[in-house]
Amino acid sequence: MWRRFALPGALAVTSVVGCGGGKDATPSPPCDQACVDGVTLRAVRETLKLAYNLTLQGNAVGPQEGASPCPGGGSVRVVGEASSNATQGATRVDLTFTFSACAYQRTSGEPDKSYDVILDGVVREQGTLAVQPTATTALLLSSDELEVRGQVYDPPLAIAPGACALTASQSGNDVTGTLCGRPARFSF
Repeated sequence: MWRRFALPGALAVTSVVGCGGGKDATPSPPCDQACVDGVTLRAVRETLKLAYNLTLQGNAVGPQEGASPCPGGGSVRVVGEASSNATQGATRVDLTFTFSACAYQRTSGEPDKSYDVILDGVVREQGTLAVQPTATTALLLSSDELEVRGQVYDPPLAIAPGACALTASQSGNDVTGTLCGRPARFSF
């Protein structure tokens, strides 16, 4: 690629910028259906976390209700209850997230942490969110019918279209469950 740089006065310098001599980037490992489902589950969990932060973060304990546009379009509405245990550094939640074409994208240098998704449907989140290192996140996630459209992984792979059931639990950094009846898992 040729680039022209202007310097003070009438002098102009032309330089050549290019790739050379280095090793090619290592291609991403293959991603099968279990991999796609794991990255999709990550996308759902991280979109829930984003929605919580956009709508409820910093609210007083008690009944909760909030709505927000999603970063890539669409919206999310969150209702439910939240209580706090300052001694443990944890927040106990029983929340319902209603996604309406909620778009969220995350690009990462790691293929299994990259996605571009749109969520439609209702997800219930119950359990404990760790706020301090003295607590451990322990959550149950469920949806009778959640539609996740888009792509996951890098290079991108399409998510199978259609709405389906989701059940998952998070214990610390590990999230496991089923998505569309198939096992899915990932770790933060």
